[in-house]
This record gives sequence, C-alpha cells and structure tokens, in this order.
Amino acid sequence: MYARHIAHAAAPDEAGLRCALEAALAAVPRERFLPPGPWHLARSSGGYARTPDDDPVYLYQDLPVAIRSERHLNNGQPSFVTGLIARGGPARGMDAVHVGTGTGYYTALLAHLAGAEGHVLGIEHDPALAAFAAEALAGRPQVRIVAGDGASMPLPPADLVLVNAGAVRPAECWLDALKPGGRLILPLTAGPMPGTPITRGAVFLIVRRDDGHYTARCLSPTLIYPCAGARDPEAERALARALAAGGQEAVRRLDRTDELPDDRCWLRGPGWCLAYG
Repeated sequence: MYARHIAHAAAPDEAGLRCALEAALAAVPRERFLPPGPWHLARSSGGYARTPDDDPVYLYQDLPVAIRSERHLNNGQPSFVTGLIARGGPARGMDAVHVGTGTGYYTALLAHLAGAEGHVLGIEHDPALAAFAAEALAGRPQVRIVAGDGASMPLPPADLVLVNAGAVRPAECWLDALKPGGRLILPLTAGPMPGTPITRGAVFLIVRRDDGHYTARCLSPTLIYPCAGARDPEAERALARALAAGGQEAVRRLDRTDELPDDRCWLRGPGWCLAYG
C-alpha cells in the first residue's frame, strides 16, 4: 500500500514511471536507513510524535522521520522526494549523483531505478551519516558513498543530479557534470524559518541541451534542510529578494553568462542567471 500510494503521488500520469517507482519503494525497507526505533515522525503542525514502539509499520506513511531530531534533520517526506526523483527522469542504466544522501534511503531508490548496469554516487557532508549510508548500501555494488562537500568536488558525468538540500545558487560542478540531456533537480532556498535551520524556497529542474545550453523551470515550493556547501550571505539575500518578488514560474532557462540584462533575469549571480523566455 505504501509503495503504491507514494508512487501514485509522485507520478500520477506516467504509468511506466509509476510502476518503476512502486517497485523501488516496495523493494527498499525504510527502517534499514534510519536509526533504531522508536522513531520520531514529523507533525504537519511542527515538532515530532514518537512512535509507541519500534514496529516498522509506523514508517510506512507519507511522513518525514527524524534522523537527528535535535537538528531538525529528517528522512524527507516520501511523496515529495520521490516526486523530485520522478521529475529527474530516472531510467535503467543511468548515472546519477545524489547530493545530500543522508542515511541513504533515497539513494537506494535511485540505485534500484538505475539497476545493476547503472551507477549512483551519494555524497554526504556529515561523515557519520555518510558512514551509516555506506553500511546500509553495502550490498549494492552500483552505489558509491563519499563524505565531503558535494557543491565543490569534481563529479562524474551524470544523467541525473539530485540535490537533496537547499542551495542559494547552482554549483559549477553540478552543471559541469550534466551530460547532454542530463537533469539537475535544484532546490533554491532562503531562510531559515524561525526556530529551525529549515529553509524555504522553490525547486527547479535544469536540463542541459545537446548544444550545451540549459533549460529551466520551477517545479514546486519547498521547505528543506540547507546545503552545507552551497550557501553564502550575498547570494542568499539576492535569492530572498527574488522569492519575495515572485515570478519564478516564468523562468525558462539558465544562462552561464553575465551578458543578459537585469530585466530578463529572475535571479542572477556572478557568471550565471535564471532567465525568462
């Protein structure tokens, strides 16, 4: 039931993709990628509700589960993160990079979708979480987990780069890694929200075209943990102004240039901009 419900929420209109997602969700045990129970389930009103015991049945809901509750760090909401994976066009044999792999649950879903002939690189800034994910994923030879700054290290060529944390700009290495036709799922966020480190913003799909240019479009709003290597105060202030002004739905391309005038850009930084039309 969990797998079917989450897959339908993530890809309601794409039968083939929905079936692939359902198979991945059914094959990957969520409890393997979480600390021992009882667990803390995120409440929609804020805070957490502790499960009565360590029965994994409580984990098969469309709810974030705390990884480190004192840090507000969660295993994300399944329908949302699976939906981002769906928008990235996963396919068997793909080369994927997961920035912000956490404890590895969604990396495992990517690995199942990629199959034995694919490759998935998971990058986690927190060494303890990276070690946890590496152990949990040890039986999947197509997966490699590294600890480090996923916004600055060189990356292998990728069909899909999933950034599972809030950035204030697209990192050069993410854009450089995309193969022609490659997709970048990019949450751009400013914040934090009062009393938490969680940031608010919007998720963008960036696609590298065969000619080396990039299309871009806004997928959805988001609340997400910040990306430790892809934040700086000046860029965050510019992003906050753009989000406050709105208009992200009209973004259609990403340019790696300083040449476009300001009135054609929704958001810009040194050497890049998200542009209209």
